[in-house]
Amino acid sequence: MPDATPPGPPPGPRDPGDAWAVGPDGTKAWGRFGAAGLLVDDGSGRVLLQHRVEWSHHGGTWGIPGGARHLGEDAVTGALRESAEEAGVPEHGVHLRHTSVLDLGFWTYTTVVGRASRPFEPVIADRESLELAWVPIDDVDDLPLHPGFGASWPALRARIGTTPHIVVDAANVVGSVPDGWWKDRAGAATRLLGSVAALAEAGLPAEALELPFDRWWPRWTVVLEGEARGAGADVGSGSGSSSEQKTSGADARPDDSCSVDVVRAPGSGDDAIVEAVRAAVDAGHGPVVVVTADRGLRSRVEALGADVHGPAWLRDRF
Repeated sequence: MPDATPPGPPPGPRDPGDAWAVGPDGTKAWGRFGAAGLLVDDGSGRVLLQHRVEWSHHGGTWGIPGGARHLGEDAVTGALRESAEEAGVPEHGVHLRHTSVLDLGFWTYTTVVGRASRPFEPVIADRESLELAWVPIDDVDDLPLHPGFGASWPALRARIGTTPHIVVDAANVVGSVPDGWWKDRAGAATRLLGSVAALAEAGLPAEALELPFDRWWPRWTVVLEGEARGAGADVGSGSGSSSEQKTSGADARPDDSCSVDVVRAPGSGDDAIVEAVRAAVDAGHGPVVVVTADRGLRSRVEALGADVHGPAWLRDRF
């Protein structure tokens, strides 16, 4: 979205990112460190759009809330901050789905795509919006769209419902490396959960899931069995239960997407994995990926429509 007109001077000190980026041919784009915006859907067939004020570049058109990234700010954090400032998107209110990057060489615009984790009504919080509205997906093309958003919308719309889901056979993954796991299976599984939680926060490159765009944040399920069922006991609720292990710390995303569902199988781990895959497929998630090297389990989950990768596929990303 180059040549975007910046907003009027904000009160107080400006961030160094609130400046023009200039390309070799003189093309200007707002955001010295690039820009980012949030496309969020409500899970009921509507997306949140912003009607831009008339004085802005392409004023009167519809697009997504967003703006210049701050110094040292990654695109996801920038998009969530801008959407909170412009549209009142609540903190912890978005499940991340994926990012799409327009790269002009000297400047990037990142569209961060997410789903509302709970209902909320947008609020005009600055001077950059004439209107904010939840617009039915089928009606978006009827609006006068910002050219940049309009060009990207068909591809974004085609994947608005895509929800990758990864199910991890913890026993198989832990057992794939001779690191002494047999002496402390719960400890080894706890380390695995920590590594998976880090991936849940960081996301996966699109090519790892054979999906378009730049990066995806899948749903994660890790199935524990036997002696490993005690792994991460502080986040579990007991045998045979499912629970969320949420990432934490200074680098955790300010949303609810960074979680790992831990299933503690009371019996067969393979049976629990098959049920987790069945539930994901029934919920409309896809692609569903199972991480295991077990041939028998592979045939069972492939029959349900899941893809299968060996433990190295996962470990190589830790």
